[in-house]
Amino acid sequence: MSVTTTTSAPWRTRAAVGAAYAAQGFGYATVVTSLPGLKARTGIDDMAISFVLLLGCLLAAAGSVTAEKVATRRSSRTALVAGLLTQAVGLALVTTATSVPPLVGAFAIFAVGLGMVDASINMQGVLLQRFAGRSIMSTLFACLTAAAILAALAQAVLANLGTTTGAVVALLTAAAVAAAIALGIRGSLIPRAVADEAAAAAVAARAATAGADGTGTTARTPLPRAGIWLFGSMVAVAFVADSAVSSWSAVYLADGLDAPATVAPLGYAAYQGAVLVSRLAGDPLVRRFGRGKVVGVTVLLAVAGLGLVALVPSTGAAVVGFALTGIGVGALVPQAFSVAGELAPERLDEVIQRINLFNYVGALLGAVALGLLSEGPGLGPAFLIPALLLLPAVALSPRFGGAPATGPAGEAGAAAGSVAPPSTPASSAADTPPTSSDAD
Repeated sequence: MSVTTTTSAPWRTRAAVGAAYAAQGFGYATVVTSLPGLKARTGIDDMAISFVLLLGCLLAAAGSVTAEKVATRRSSRTALVAGLLTQAVGLALVTTATSVPPLVGAFAIFAVGLGMVDASINMQGVLLQRFAGRSIMSTLFACLTAAAILAALAQAVLANLGTTTGAVVALLTAAAVAAAIALGIRGSLIPRAVADEAAAAAVAARAATAGADGTGTTARTPLPRAGIWLFGSMVAVAFVADSAVSSWSAVYLADGLDAPATVAPLGYAAYQGAVLVSRLAGDPLVRRFGRGKVVGVTVLLAVAGLGLVALVPSTGAAVVGFALTGIGVGALVPQAFSVAGELAPERLDEVIQRINLFNYVGALLGAVALGLLSEGPGLGPAFLIPALLLLPAVALSPRFGGAPATGPAGEAGAAAGSVAPPSTPASSAADTPPTSSDAD
């Protein structure tokens, strides 16, 4: 693949990566909203669904590790396309399941593909941001969120066909979307050759600032473990809050506050709407104020929102609190991945995959911890747990730095003690995006 001599990514590369984020959001939301129809069709009970969801987290983590291996041996482009096609196969097989064992097997295939795409879209997204020369990660995550909302609305419409039939049609549609996007975007994604050039530029920048080893060759950069734990923890606490709201907001409104059935879903709707708004506004705000300030303010709003839910037992207060939570979570996750891409740019795929694993840890903790506490102090006060876990993110927000770096090393990487920022922006072809397809 050739590269351009401009400093901005071609529109088709941006569209391709954005479409991949959208496919991920659409597929996952379709599966989650299809559960009532799948229960009716296969007879699976709530306990078995909990087991399947736990298994799904573990298999998604395995898929994330697989994506790293594919990315380092071939390319993140190959890992992304393979992950979407794996999802498509899993989704199609789910529609054929009429009993629990085949359903579990099909969902396992989907979960592996989900994990592969989770990791590889962020590998591509961070690279694209570097080539674009400006903050775009929030916009990419907005594509995911908007597609998830669209999938939920589509499921509501298709339910008019019947709970089971609607779920099957929705799943087949999601499978077709995943396959079509996978095959349609492959030639426009960032290939191995361009990623390797960017890594080589990072090595050259490091050699200029840190020198070479005794043999005259540049020492390979070790994985920035401190930075991975730091920003991975930020992803984890964000997903603790996300999972807590996603799993328990409607239950709390209905059972804890006696909200009517028409009102109980509004907490989650307010949360998702705020996530989308936060992500649509995120990149312009980061360009103006920097990542650290945006993360600090928005996460503080999330802490306040969860505190409001926990301490004020009112339906209106809870809905407002969930919306405030969405503002913080919507900003924190994209910026954590943005910073992670600067920790060790020449080992980007490995770093991003490890950061991505914290996603599943947070999702499990958020769902399980609140469920356990709901039997003791009650579900309302239990929302203080994600609030307290988010507080360190406010204190550590300066570590997110300013605007994203466009060269091979970045400000946040230096702040994490992993790399030193270059004295001048990189201007080589490695920092420019692909314009035509090529072999991996």
